[in-house]
Amino acid sequence: MTAWVLRATVLAALVVALRVLLGFAMASWPTYGTFWRAACLLAIIAVAVAWGVRDGRTGADGLTVRWLAAGFGAGLASSAVCWVLDQVPGIELGDVGILYEMTSAASFILLLVFLPSMAGVAFGHTRSRRSSESAAPAMEPGFATAS
Repeated sequence: MTAWVLRATVLAALVVALRVLLGFAMASWPTYGTFWRAACLLAIIAVAVAWGVRDGRTGADGLTVRWLAAGFGAGLASSAVCWVLDQVPGIELGDVGILYEMTSAASFILLLVFLPSMAGVAFGHTRSRRSSESAAPAMEPGFATAS
């Protein structure tokens, strides 16, 4: 399985699971809606950042395109699955149409995956560069030998 497909599949499944849980939580505790929404957003962002940091530390190439494709796939897949689940009686996900789900919601998920993962990649690159610099032996200026 290619790297972006794995990321897209895992993140789409996470988004669908969190949206279903959010739907049930909003039905049970409607006064805590802000808390539940923020918790779901933070969970998605945390996973994207953590995975981005891991990718950044490995020093792989093409991470921007990989994460953009993963965000695109996660956005479209999760939106399609959530629209289908919303048609099932007893599962409330907002009663929005297919056009909204496949455009606005998919774009939001794309950005929600892509931007935090790129921040994580940048942080991972910085951390790996610092660790490799600190592992290299430092030369003292007074003991340089000329050949």
